[in-house]
Amino acid sequence: MAATIKDIARLANVSHTTVSRALNNSPLIKEVTKRKIMEIAEQLNYIPNVNAKSLVLQRSHTVGLFFTSISKGTSSSFFADTIRGINSIIDVNYNLFVRGIDDYETYSSIHRKRFDGILLMSQSEADNAFIYHVLQQEIPIVVMNRHVADPGIVNIVPNDKEGVRDAVRHLIDQGHERIALIEGVEGFMSTLQRKEGFLQAMIEHHLPIRSDYMVQGRYDHESGSRAMKELLSLEEPPTAVFCSNDDMAIGAMNAAFESGKRVPDDVSIVGFDDIGYSLYTTPALTTVKRPIEEISSLGAKRMMNRMESGAQAGELIYVDTRFIERRSTAPLWTR
Repeated sequence: MAATIKDIARLANVSHTTVSRALNNSPLIKEVTKRKIMEIAEQLNYIPNVNAKSLVLQRSHTVGLFFTSISKGTSSSFFADTIRGINSIIDVNYNLFVRGIDDYETYSSIHRKRFDGILLMSQSEADNAFIYHVLQQEIPIVVMNRHVADPGIVNIVPNDKEGVRDAVRHLIDQGHERIALIEGVEGFMSTLQRKEGFLQAMIEHHLPIRSDYMVQGRYDHESGSRAMKELLSLEEPPTAVFCSNDDMAIGAMNAAFESGKRVPDDVSIVGFDDIGYSLYTTPALTTVKRPIEEISSLGAKRMMNRMESGAQAGELIYVDTRFIERRSTAPLWTR
């Protein structure tokens, strides 16, 4: 039978309240008493009852990780990098609850007794209703991936727009003028930011923006493949394609090969995210690194700090993207 606080109290000849305070490192307990209690607890192989402790502290020991949607527009690599970053930070005594906001009809089950803190990987302004519900419940929240203009919210945001501008400038420097865009999920903030970066780079260099060169995707391989086939079927197909994430870029590369085109000899392709697979495609994918794992671990650190300190001040943190040139792009004049 497992040892209890009462067993330790009886052997130490103190009250169970004193034992509880000593085990929680309370400054109210003398060091000599604390040391004695800790030694007895170790001898008895005492294991704290986390559930009982949660009731006393009014904590659930659960952190919620929410996505705008898990089933629609969240690639497996994006999901895995987010989990990995957060899991590297949160204490093993906390449970991580993962869900998509679009799974909920109402938010009545999202309350302080259930969650000690919430991390939101936000893609859409439609998430604002969820965010303000969480704020009303006084649950500490950190919003990643999208800027929410509220003085009480910590935002951790990648500089997607500048990353895309760097990628498109690279293609332009290589002599490409007929450059196409495969967009992400319609309505997602990342889709809008990346499209804006693409358009800015084209306008800066006085290049024509063609509506038939902008095709909607869904951030998955299939939509990247479908969009690429549509672009290659044009009477004047593009010489280079920027894809709004690596999953679509890989799908686009496969479609190019199926259509008898060589990458980058016939068409240059650039992705966004720098997922693990991008280094091992044939050819290796030129891309923009969006450090989702870094963003997620930084978000988890801020969350743990807000949970422990009760801090309420907002903060806007930008995390830089980085252009990575590999072998899926080539100068137009080498053809």
